[in-house]
Amino acid sequence: MTSSTCCTVKLFGPRTFKRLTNAYSLNIRKFSLSSKKNMRLVQYRLKTGGPQHLGAQISPEGDIFDISAVDSSIPNSLVKFLANGNGIYEKAKRIVAAGKSVTPLSSVDLLPPITKPDKVACVGLNYKGHCEEQNIPFPKEPMIFSKFSSTIVGPYDNVVIPPITDCVDWEVELAVVMGRQAKAIRQDQVKDYIFGYTVAQDISARDWQKKRNNGQFLLGKSMDTFCPLGPAVVTKNKVDPNSLAIKSWVNGTLKQNGNTSELIFKIDFLVSYLSQIVTLYPGDIILTGTPAGVGMHRNPPEYLKKGDILESEIEGIGKLRNVIA
Repeated sequence: MTSSTCCTVKLFGPRTFKRLTNAYSLNIRKFSLSSKKNMRLVQYRLKTGGPQHLGAQISPEGDIFDISAVDSSIPNSLVKFLANGNGIYEKAKRIVAAGKSVTPLSSVDLLPPITKPDKVACVGLNYKGHCEEQNIPFPKEPMIFSKFSSTIVGPYDNVVIPPITDCVDWEVELAVVMGRQAKAIRQDQVKDYIFGYTVAQDISARDWQKKRNNGQFLLGKSMDTFCPLGPAVVTKNKVDPNSLAIKSWVNGTLKQNGNTSELIFKIDFLVSYLSQIVTLYPGDIILTGTPAGVGMHRNPPEYLKKGDILESEIEGIGKLRNVIA
């Protein structure tokens, strides 16, 4: 008996028992979304059809919590969700933590995580390498242009080259998603106004951007399908937007291989700068520039053609895969 007792104490002493209890609790707990973790917001449809849903993931390959189905006060649009304020985000976190209404990722088609934002603002010449490949000096103030929000397509949708151009180029970019209305905010306030980040492709018809439309960028940047976005908006909690690997491939060949540490104008400066000029609304998107390796500045120049596969990835956020049609 003494031997048995000693054995029991050895295996299940107070400290060991506490460790085992904690491990068991972790296994049966649904999910925890503390401030140390990121949530991924997605818009999707079931493969069987039906309406758009707004969902949340806690990992890129994880199943989706259908937050818009659980609570009727949560809209099925991320722009509307953000416009509702922080209270609705807290509701969404509770739904995920409770493990309610789980939809397998394999049963859905992911849509763009943001659709119909008030504006898509873009920053040109914002990576040191992109300036250097053109042999031009770094800009002294941001170069801002825009894309129509109708350009936005999903993370795996086709990019369609219209017959009016044969000079279509790639530009992988980190996209900022605004979470609150911002007007004339300081740089030290910016983080409180950002909701999260996603991956974007600023597809560009270089002939229309550089030679046609009198040198105005808008039409060359705003042709239909020219802004693949996604696969999710990752909340800002543990994302350092100034230190992320950013890459793109065409047909499996690496074309761009940069890091957001190369940004000339950092995220806090860009958001504050824009907010002095225009009001930024919840769901607005800011494309922050592209690293070196675009097709136009290769020797000889390279452009996308029908059948090409364009992949775009940012560390910790996700990967797009778009077929050129």
